[in-house]
Amino acid sequence: FMIVAAIFAVFLSLYNIPTFLISLAIIFAVIYFFPRLNVVYEYVFVDGQLDFDKIFGGVKRKSDLRIELEQVQIIAPLDSHTLDQYKEQSFKTKNYSSRDPNTKPYVIIYRKGDSAYKIIFEPSEDLKKAIKLKAPRKIVE
Repeated sequence: FMIVAAIFAVFLSLYNIPTFLISLAIIFAVIYFFPRLNVVYEYVFVDGQLDFDKIFGGVKRKSDLRIELEQVQIIAPLDSHTLDQYKEQSFKTKNYSSRDPNTKPYVIIYRKGDSAYKIIFEPSEDLKKAIKLKAPRKIVE
């Protein structure tokens, strides 16, 4: 797609200066924004800290959030009745899931200072086991 857009932009630019400027804008948009459309999330659990990283276009990594397991109130499947007691509360929500209907997303409820957060993510079995070893009462399966 990027190659086709670049060729199209160069072809258009052969005719006049405004078209050349438009073609430069198209090339810039393709190079800069296209990789940002493909975002993958990675979760890293080390020594009681859970990091949420974004990987853009399979190349650029950005650390987005770090939480301490001590601040976590509960980790449970999104459709779990364990989360019913939190439905009336207001949270800042962050979604680190693939939004794939074939996966089973989990929710982390945690507090940091005066703010309450709800994090949606898709932990692997290994990640769930590691969290359960560190804090067995905080995770519901």
